[in-house]
Amino acid sequence: MKNVAILSVGHYVPSRKLTNADLEKMVETTDEWITTRTGIKERRIAAQDEWTSMMAAKAAKEAIKNADIHPDEIDLIIVATTSPDSNFPSVACHVQKAVKAKNAAAFDIGAACSGYLYAMTTAKQYILSGMFNKALVIAADKFSNLVDWNDRATCVLFGDGAGACVLGWKRGNHGILSDHIHAQGHHNEMMYVDHDEPLPLDQAHVRTRKPYIVMHGQELFKCAVTAMAEGVEIVARKAGVKLDDIHCVVPHQANDRIISAVARKSGISKDKFFINIHKYGNTSAAAIAIALYEAVQEGRIKSGDYVALVTFGAGLVSAANLVRW
Repeated sequence: MKNVAILSVGHYVPSRKLTNADLEKMVETTDEWITTRTGIKERRIAAQDEWTSMMAAKAAKEAIKNADIHPDEIDLIIVATTSPDSNFPSVACHVQKAVKAKNAAAFDIGAACSGYLYAMTTAKQYILSGMFNKALVIAADKFSNLVDWNDRATCVLFGDGAGACVLGWKRGNHGILSDHIHAQGHHNEMMYVDHDEPLPLDQAHVRTRKPYIVMHGQELFKCAVTAMAEGVEIVARKAGVKLDDIHCVVPHQANDRIISAVARKSGISKDKFFINIHKYGNTSAAAIAIALYEAVQEGRIKSGDYVALVTFGAGLVSAANLVRW
């Protein structure tokens, strides 16, 4: 027996840290206010000339190296992003060039914070169909370009980064056992990018820019908790795995309060949730990819473990996977 499995993971985060203390100098806020409401202490901010494709390529190269494969073996590249370098070419095509995967098809997926799992599920289906054998799945976002740095409700939340994995066949009972993707487009007004009357970046203060993120936090909170708790339950049921048997949950890193509420609603101990939001904030599509990488590196995920990946984002879109590591 063989399944489509995660063969390796990789990641990249920019070197620049933007701490809560730094934000206190930019907007009316405090470290205590940010920490108690979000769990975030700092976030990474990409340099002005550090594009989404550059971060994606660095994460991809690490995943390829960790998989111990040659780039020629990759026949599909999918990049999840809502902050591409430009309308075209796709970030995936930039990555293909950077990693020299000359045999790969390449395209982007836009599903906001759920993009990584949407892309992983899509890649899995391509492999199951027999069309491709090895897929490079990447999530990368440069949300600092979309933040209104005058809006203290949103500017404290987001950071930049990228994560990646290689998918392929693996023998035995390991692999991606079940998937769930869902959308609630009728709630799209809860979080969106305002693109009316675009204005240039204020170079003097780097504080005002359109387009920028608009978010209705309280309404979004309720939808996120419900969708993520249901997502874990759905993929566990599809895989025939009891919730108590899940060893680790890697949730979207949007808000520590959301993660706590998902743990309560699902009945899974919060101790089983891997959390790194304090270091990176919400890196959108890259959040789960980076967290999964760190969970593996820190030994929170071991061979044979049942791992639930679950996320939620603007759209509104949600997704989950149940993996036997």
